[in-house]
Amino acid sequence: MSRRPRAAAGDTVSLGESLVAAGLDPAISKKLEEMPHKVLQVEPRRPFREPGMPRDEVMFVRSGILSKFKADGSGRRQIIALRFAGDGILPRDTVADYGIQAIVRSEVLVGSARDFYALIDDHPQLARFFWKLIQRHVAISYEWLVNCGRKDSTARVAHLLCETAERSGIGGVKDRMVNPFTQQQIADITGQTSVNVNRVFADLERQGLIRRDGREIIFCDWNEMRRVASFQPAYLH
Repeated sequence: MSRRPRAAAGDTVSLGESLVAAGLDPAISKKLEEMPHKVLQVEPRRPFREPGMPRDEVMFVRSGILSKFKADGSGRRQIIALRFAGDGILPRDTVADYGIQAIVRSEVLVGSARDFYALIDDHPQLARFFWKLIQRHVAISYEWLVNCGRKDSTARVAHLLCETAERSGIGGVKDRMVNPFTQQQIADITGQTSVNVNRVFADLERQGLIRRDGREIIFCDWNEMRRVASFQPAYLH
């Protein structure tokens, strides 16, 4: 599947252009864009969708980043997936065991599952197209599992930064990326404490791999950053 246009956290993408670039027929993409929907502004301060709610809707991220999260019995949260601009979240036939919350202020298109399924019935190519996207998201999930289960704290954070840069269309010597995450969000993604995340950032700076300028992260040695993270971006494409 070809690459989609990638956007930084604040950029807005055209759903149609994004789907066509990912391999969908332009005529079918237009029909998907014309499906009845509403555009919602989602703030990061509270969950957009709580766990245990029906998910009879389809979502596409126009700008920002959405996260899927789960919590344990004590309320500790684990972010289990990210959806960047151009990504979607498909309906479920049962209630969802995960919640959805914005990482940054996001704009989301929301349509009904019934309208979405009717389009798929009329255009089988859509089913094949979204099956490929599901496979990509599964590959990302596998990478996250290895990252949290088999890497040290520095490699986990470095890997997240590399993946975010790659999914945002950034990456390379001296390239800048606005860090969309809080320290707590990074901790919730990488399975560690926010205090430890702060130590990791200081360590990455001491090694000369990154430099921080306010909310911006400058990649000073992209190749070494990838090596530390054991980051190979093939799983993203």
